[in-house]
Amino acid sequence: MTHLDESAKEYLKAFTQMPAFYKMDPPSVREMMAQAPPVEVELAPVANVEERRIPVGDGEKINARVYTPAGEGPFPIIVYYHGGGWVLGDLETADATCRLLANHTEHVVINVDYRLSPEHPFPTPLNDAYAAYQWARENSTAINGISNNIIVGGDSAGGNLATAVTMKAKEDGDTGIQSQLLIYPVTDLGYDTPSYEQFQEGYGLDRELMKWFGTHYIRGDEDRTNPYVSPLKAPELSGLPPAFVATAENDVLRDEGKAYAKRLKDAGVDVTYVCENGLVHGYFTNMIFFADRIKKTVGRIGQFLKKGATL
Repeated sequence: MTHLDESAKEYLKAFTQMPAFYKMDPPSVREMMAQAPPVEVELAPVANVEERRIPVGDGEKINARVYTPAGEGPFPIIVYYHGGGWVLGDLETADATCRLLANHTEHVVINVDYRLSPEHPFPTPLNDAYAAYQWARENSTAINGISNNIIVGGDSAGGNLATAVTMKAKEDGDTGIQSQLLIYPVTDLGYDTPSYEQFQEGYGLDRELMKWFGTHYIRGDEDRTNPYVSPLKAPELSGLPPAFVATAENDVLRDEGKAYAKRLKDAGVDVTYVCENGLVHGYFTNMIFFADRIKKTVGRIGQFLKKGATL
């Protein structure tokens, strides 16, 4: 029987009041979300918050927000990619969570506003994500960070981008990434795991909605099995940095996140895996409903970063 935390039940009540996104086009969904009345949420005070513009290699620049914790530094760096199915989201999506991460882990956190699909399909969001990581390495001194102690992380589609960034860095011989933080990451576009069957409808991220996101992200079927899109399809995962992987119990992405953690572990990567009981997809950046559970996961991340990965 499905177990739902009370906070998840309240969230789902609100979520089901909205139209089905997958029956709309992305600009209409974005407009609808932009017109929603603002909701006050808890924003942890951070020693310094700064807006930045990051060059992404094709003459364009993307926005980023840099959060610096209290203290002298220099600090390790977390480069964070928000969720939203590569189609939705911006700097505000993960703002409250990034503040918590900066304070609790004592890391500089860079919140990356990568370009979105379908206007910018794969590989543009990934290239933006990688450019943001490279920018962090090259500009670490300017943000009071440590160039060879960088963590990449994200939730959902952002977790997917983080996995691919670690793969690209490995292929480039870049050793700056010390670990990866993957919160209910997308690791396959097969939509056919047992958790997809169990939670296909009524739990926020429906299977049809995930298909809608995936279809808008890729250029065609040939991208579906590209390891940079579906990391579970990668033939080799050895040599990647230690990983913290968290999934939500009632989430279509639960099984593929767990499977990716196992693939990493089997490849010799140090992995800490946790399934957050009673929760649903999207909780990690939704401070309105899940403030206490977000803090709990951030606490787990802090332990992981301080003590190193544990099997």
